[in-house]
Amino acid sequence: QVQLVESGGGLVQPGGSLKLSCAASGSIDNIAYMGWYRQGPKIPRELVAGITSSGSTNYADFVKGRFTISRTNAKNTVYLQMNSLKTEDTAVFYCNARNNRGNYWGQGTQVTVSS
Repeated sequence: QVQLVESGGGLVQPGGSLKLSCAASGSIDNIAYMGWYRQGPKIPRELVAGITSSGSTNYADFVKGRFTISRTNAKNTVYLQMNSLKTEDTAVFYCNARNNRGNYWGQGTQVTVSS
């Protein structure tokens, strides 16, 4: 089992920045992939960014050049640096982790971009 705890959400003005954190615990040695997803009021849950155990990253087109995913060397914490935030980025952001035993989700953290 892998437990995920997100933090760092909040209210920010358009153009501002936030940094989300996701701390993993439990069976973290076999985590192959960690990612951030978001779910807005009228949109289904969608991938924002992901990072593999080897450090390869992938991003949704709508965040390229604005968001950066990174992780600690211990591979148990993943970050999402979000810059140039837009009102349409408002959503609940979920951390995801995958290993050979399953697919795990955090409880989500609210990000609201509003003036």
